[in-house]
Amino acid sequence: MANEVLSVAEMYRADSLAIAGGIPGERLMEAAGWALARESMRRFPACRVAVLCGPGNNGGDGFVAARLLDRAGYAVRVGLLGDAVNLQGDAALMAARWRYRIEPLAIDIIEHADLVLDCLFGAGLARPLDGIAAKMVEAVEARGVPVIAADVPSGVDGDSGAILGCAPQAVATVTFFRLKPGHLLLPGRLKCGEVVLADIGIPEQVLAEVEPAAWENGPELWADSFPWPQAAGHKYARGHAVVVGGAEMTGAARLAALAARRGGAGLATIAAPPPALATYRAGDPGTIVTGLDHFNALLADSRRNVWVLGPGGGRDDQMRHHVREVLAAGRTCILDADALTVFAGSADALFRNLSAQVLLTPHDGEFERLFGKLTGSRLRRARQAAERAGAVVLLKGPDTVVAHPDGRAVINANAPPWLATAGAGDVLAGLAGGLMAAGMECFEAAAAAVWLHGRAASTVGPGLIAEDLVGAIPGVLTELAAWHQA
Repeated sequence: MANEVLSVAEMYRADSLAIAGGIPGERLMEAAGWALARESMRRFPACRVAVLCGPGNNGGDGFVAARLLDRAGYAVRVGLLGDAVNLQGDAALMAARWRYRIEPLAIDIIEHADLVLDCLFGAGLARPLDGIAAKMVEAVEARGVPVIAADVPSGVDGDSGAILGCAPQAVATVTFFRLKPGHLLLPGRLKCGEVVLADIGIPEQVLAEVEPAAWENGPELWADSFPWPQAAGHKYARGHAVVVGGAEMTGAARLAALAARRGGAGLATIAAPPPALATYRAGDPGTIVTGLDHFNALLADSRRNVWVLGPGGGRDDQMRHHVREVLAAGRTCILDADALTVFAGSADALFRNLSAQVLLTPHDGEFERLFGKLTGSRLRRARQAAERAGAVVLLKGPDTVVAHPDGRAVINANAPPWLATAGAGDVLAGLAGGLMAAGMECFEAAAAAVWLHGRAASTVGPGLIAEDLVGAIPGVLTELAAWHQA
């Protein structure tokens, strides 16, 4: 399993541990350069290649790739940022093995190139590209030459995915041992093209010392705890989700309740204001509908084990009251949309009553209203929010992050752009609620719901509306079951 995501500092530590364990840095660099050359040869037959090398280990990888491509019959030119006499360590060794001229980095190197290998800077770049490096990136972009990047496209921050000044658009990025956050977080992910993860010989055992706390979301992380129905089970054993609906945006609660049932809840109830009950009862026949005038009786029934509050619920004192009562009763719950917005300006009063069995599902606007302007990468902000709230935070977006108060986090990268449609968030909240009702822990249920949500959207394709998501879930669960049993 290679789902672990390493920060730049953690990757440096993994390298150091491998070398301290007896693997020469020279061997690691040769393997990295070979992986870069192999991907280049896989994608492009013998052609003219410009290898742009930086002054560090990324440049060393480039020298290895240049040597191997030359040996394979490619016409290779190498440009170096800086002077070769200033190279150190393994990078200097690899430069010495290049038997042709090392040219100063200049625009003319790419004039007739059919392919550019970007080996200028890796994930650890900490300042914006400038000078000739920035001019080279701009020239490559202007000419439209295909780019394969080593580690990350130069200018992408490996920890945040931010673009530091500029960065080339790669058709592929070859990285080593494990992904970094910048491969998964926007906008950096969009610059990477296809990310190819190469094994360069770093032992898996180093992870025990590095102790990563972030992962790329996928079934490998949570499939073993997925709440599959049991042969001797019954609907009551699969949990009962309650969705608190509002009087106006009735479709939101209906989508959430239906998704909860698809996600695994044996039963789902919509509790809504009495004047809106007729509208709700005209919906899905398998969903129970009852009035909010019975709220206390519903809450006293321990069989109703998960509550979803917020989808279309209204931004009023009644919603605030319902959230407080559910939390006071110790119920597992999902707070989404309106259930978050009503606590803008009084977030600390909410946070005092939360636990790691509460899931908050804000989009960026709701996140800022609740937590203020936190700084740092999306991963860092989600972690800060989860620690502050004492709850699991699912920060929604094309690069959704799910963070646990203890620092664990997953980054989700399977969401297609057509998920940007009304009601998609309601389906996500309900899907997470269904998984939690069926017995899945909050953090794992949130990660599973996000992945299933993205996978369902991909199976539907362009033209997706929220209603399609619910209908696509059975097919995705069938795929998941087959994968898990294989």
